[in-house]
Amino acid sequence: MSDSAERVPLTCPSCSPHERTVHEVLSPGGQSTVRCTECGHVHKETIETPEEVTVDVVVSQDGDSYKTTLDAESEQEIETGDEFVVETEAAIQQVEVTSIEVGPERRTEHAEMDEVETVWTRVVDNVGVNVTIHPKEGDGRNEQSRSTKVFLPGDFEFVVGESYEFGDDEFTVDSLQLRDAVADDYRHKKLDHEGDLAFAKDIKRVFGRDERTSAWSAW
Repeated sequence: MSDSAERVPLTCPSCSPHERTVHEVLSPGGQSTVRCTECGHVHKETIETPEEVTVDVVVSQDGDSYKTTLDAESEQEIETGDEFVVETEAAIQQVEVTSIEVGPERRTEHAEMDEVETVWTRVVDNVGVNVTIHPKEGDGRNEQSRSTKVFLPGDFEFVVGESYEFGDDEFTVDSLQLRDAVADDYRHKKLDHEGDLAFAKDIKRVFGRDERTSAWSAW
């Protein structure tokens, strides 16, 4: 059997007349010749080709937005939180659905693709994470906190209580503030118990305690 052959779910008159099994398409056409991968029976079937639609996609990344399109089956369902790959002029990127526009000023969290006008997304395969670093407790050198941003793969894990080093910054995570859209996927919107974990793509801000041994310098 060719690994590149198209495969479709169909009932088999020989071994599975009521439940669909995987079939290999031997000869496509109006009446396609197919072979059941369970028993090898060859028969002809009419294979309906799903109607496809093209929808606009707005991609957001670190304050910038740009447009592309997505081809999908018309009856395919999409909802906020779904992830898929889009191709833009700059790169091929993994994105997450943040909102679905089905009409002027009409947005929803779930729809079929033929209802959709625009899918709003954000890049999640490489994200910028805001970090607020507080001085060490009892450190009298300076009591000011400072902020920075680190760029990481979306599936990078931050764990409360663990230490991280990025360039000149080294800190231990005190808490993780999550994005509103993903808060329901975690225990709380703010994670502050030792061992709590979140992915970089889901984090709005990391709060940490400075662990540098050199003199504190705020800017």
